[in-house]
Amino acid sequence: MGQAAKTSIAKFLEQESAGGILLVIAAILAIILANTPLDVYYAMLLDTPVMVKIGALEVDKPLLLWVNDGLMAVFFLLVGLELKREFLEGELSDTKSIILPGLGAVGGMAVPAAIYLYFNFNNPDTINGWAIPAATDIAFALGVLSLLGSRVPVAVKVFLTSLAIFDDIGAIIIIALFYTSKISITALIISAVCIGILAFLNKRGVVEKSLYLAVGAVMWVSLLKSGVHATLAGVILAMFIPIKAKTDPHFSPLKTLEHDLHAAVAYFILPVFAFCNSGISFAGTSADDILHPMPLGIILGLFVGKQIGIFGLCWIGIKMKLTELPKGMNWAILYGTSALCGIGFTMSLFIGSLAFESSGVNNILDERIGIIVGSVLSGILGFLVLKTSLKNGPGIKE
Repeated sequence: MGQAAKTSIAKFLEQESAGGILLVIAAILAIILANTPLDVYYAMLLDTPVMVKIGALEVDKPLLLWVNDGLMAVFFLLVGLELKREFLEGELSDTKSIILPGLGAVGGMAVPAAIYLYFNFNNPDTINGWAIPAATDIAFALGVLSLLGSRVPVAVKVFLTSLAIFDDIGAIIIIALFYTSKISITALIISAVCIGILAFLNKRGVVEKSLYLAVGAVMWVSLLKSGVHATLAGVILAMFIPIKAKTDPHFSPLKTLEHDLHAAVAYFILPVFAFCNSGISFAGTSADDILHPMPLGIILGLFVGKQIGIFGLCWIGIKMKLTELPKGMNWAILYGTSALCGIGFTMSLFIGSLAFESSGVNNILDERIGIIVGSVLSGILGFLVLKTSLKNGPGIKE
């Protein structure tokens, strides 16, 4: 790996870690506001109506849904750009290097979902939240890793980032297949036309990012009206942004757009999302509320299911000689990293908002309690295991 590539990865990881710290601050601030006399103003802020109207076209939503449907579409655009780059030129372009994180991601999604379903299978009101504990929050996880300083081998960060990328792919597929509402054929046709235009622009080698973004904005509105979740517009748009300009091989529209979006997503969009979605009121909350099958399924899915699923399937893959431990990692480090992946904060909150946004379940129970408890427990365990294992036998640094 060249010096330039190492510098690029270091800058990326530093930015993600800083973003994770901002996420924590935003979440704590929201919880404080929700549990003080200021809670009424917090609720008023989230419920503030925001309307955009152009002729007969009208988008009228409260501020919370503009954040969840609008700002998070930009987040998914960045995720899509990262996915495309990684598969074409990055760590995931090498088949051998993707087997271990790929296995971990499959186990890390399947086992937590199975645990949640075990507790909620007979409850039609809560069964729809099965995907909540299947997510990993890369910003938070890297933020915890940053607390361990330079002792963390690059291989651990690469494994964690690669696993989170596969996890994001799984989340995108889950959202597309399972969290859609009534479908509007007319709106879907408009979305399909937008995709055709994007494909044409890509085929002709157009590099002006503004053209892609303009078509993407139309596609976002059409998906918003179609019943398919609008955030998927970001992922679809990313797939058509050229990674290289035909006229100038040294210019990458994809990489420049990815660079432009990183700071906005890490330092603004995700913290705003965390602030708007973390305001849990603990008034009247008892142990029974936490031990109810829905939050309990989320807690155990994140805290137990993630580490069992990731470590277990990676162990099986290594023992079957399908893959091997990366240089600089040992079993203890792999286990600590697996536990750390139980931090599901941002994506779990997002999937939770989709699962229960129209059911009214969270008027009685709050899935966010399970997400926060499971994520905190996973972060503490992962940090302690990694701190001990790196002290006893630090990995080989690159």
